[in-house]
Amino acid sequence: MTDPVNSTFLVDAYSDPVLVRVLGRASFVNSSSLREFTGEMMRQGRRRFVVDFSECTGMDSTFLGVLAGLALDLRKSDPKGTVVFCRLAARNLELIRNLGLHRLAMVDFGGDLAPAEGTTTPLEDKKLSELENARMCLEAHENLIEADQANQEKFQDVLVFMKNRVDQG
Repeated sequence: MTDPVNSTFLVDAYSDPVLVRVLGRASFVNSSSLREFTGEMMRQGRRRFVVDFSECTGMDSTFLGVLAGLALDLRKSDPKGTVVFCRLAARNLELIRNLGLHRLAMVDFGGDLAPAEGTTTPLEDKKLSELENARMCLEAHENLIEADQANQEKFQDVLVFMKNRVDQG
């Protein structure tokens, strides 16, 4: 069992598809490292990703917004890419469905699409300034709204708060 206090992501940048394993709780605290990693993989031309949730103990909306951003970017890329969410516990699957992410990514209910254990390395947590963190949170929640307009009402207070924080510099 993973330590929820020491949450991290294990990645295999050399597998095809690129593998991301979520260990512990995925949240705004550790989402920036994932966003940076997936962005770099896309800049290198990688267009296939699998996110393994087998050891994920929970997720917040910022993390889900980062995943939505990845899925949206892959849809817009040329050539188009894909992201697969696999090995989801019931609660995590419910979160993905409630926010409409199942419409952006493939959800593998059997876990068969996760690459076999390979050489995974932990992503180093990237510490953001308060302003950078507010920008990331704002972008993540905007991604959730782009993914499903019903999320506008769910996150309107978060959006207003984060926009004000970003505007204040």
